[in-house]
Amino acid sequence: MHAVKRRTLLQHSAALGLAATLPLGVRAQTREGREGRIVLGQSAALTGPAAQLGLQFNRGARLVFDRVNANGGVGGAQIELKALDDGYEPDRCRANTERFLAEDVFALFGYVGTPTTLAALPLVTAAKVPLIAPLTGAMGLRVPFNRNVFHIRASYEDETALIVKHLTQLGLKKIGVFRQNDSYGQAGLDGVTKALQQRQLTPLAVGTVERNSSDVVAAVKTLVDARPDAIVLISAYTSCAAFIRAARKAGYGGTFFNVSFVGTQALSDALGREALGVMVTQVVPSPFSTTSGVVRDYLAALKAADPKLKPNYTSLEGYIAARVLVDGLNRGGRGRDGLINGLEGLGSLQMGGFPLSFSARDHVGSHFVEVTMLTGDGGVRT
Repeated sequence: MHAVKRRTLLQHSAALGLAATLPLGVRAQTREGREGRIVLGQSAALTGPAAQLGLQFNRGARLVFDRVNANGGVGGAQIELKALDDGYEPDRCRANTERFLAEDVFALFGYVGTPTTLAALPLVTAAKVPLIAPLTGAMGLRVPFNRNVFHIRASYEDETALIVKHLTQLGLKKIGVFRQNDSYGQAGLDGVTKALQQRQLTPLAVGTVERNSSDVVAAVKTLVDARPDAIVLISAYTSCAAFIRAARKAGYGGTFFNVSFVGTQALSDALGREALGVMVTQVVPSPFSTTSGVVRDYLAALKAADPKLKPNYTSLEGYIAARVLVDGLNRGGRGRDGLINGLEGLGSLQMGGFPLSFSARDHVGSHFVEVTMLTGDGGVRT
């Protein structure tokens, strides 16, 4: 089939959100002895201060997998997503990954967080098991290139570059950083520092918070005393909400700017009216706008699953990630190498207006980033 026609067929299949019954698709996971099933393993925070990230990503992905299964699966095989709670702790994520590998799951999907996913990476590499769409933008998971890992989202370098560009164009050059004291926070700080250095600037001050903690007293003092024009926040929603509240109470009146991993809806819910004016970068289109086809498909799927469910950025990211995985399964041959080849063979495509691109040399599907602002009434303005 001509390459253009093949790509058009693939995009049409993705737009419908349905699975094609290709003869070379994965019909059964015979290595597990579970005929007619494609078992995916997800280690994510399902409880604790970062739980909404794992829960919402999982919910969005299941919208796709449930619909695909209802329409016959992929090549006749049903997709099963097994999720284990790691509480956003690296040791638990590693243990979950060891369990998945012992059970010989077909692929890993939707891991949440930088420190957790980095803890699993050596196991993934050694076992040569595909890891699809980790919810992290850390460069440590992208460089050096790893054939087994596929990223759907833009990197933290992409996000922080846009944040620094936005702030400096407004004349805000004294920029502080509030970061989680781990590899995630370091990745975000590295991105901010790199973007500032390109403008002959450096971070004015840095405050830290421990992972899964809301003890922000020391960080607030460090950053408020430094009097930055703006503060970039690199942490999860619970600690970021605590920091924003405490900093404002301490008299800080500058700009707060979060990266997407914060969990936009969770942060908005945690802050309530105090969310007004807080900035967040996003790596997927607005889930509240119907201008793009992928969002219209997502909203329709959400409504069909449960009219009471509300759209949000994290579940949309899970939805897009699941769509990409299904397309890779449909396009590829049998086995894990077939999935990898299928994803690499997607090339450049528009998933309902959301641009993605994969190849044998590049597994980072998107560099899409946009700036949004919380409105204080549960809304988000682009």
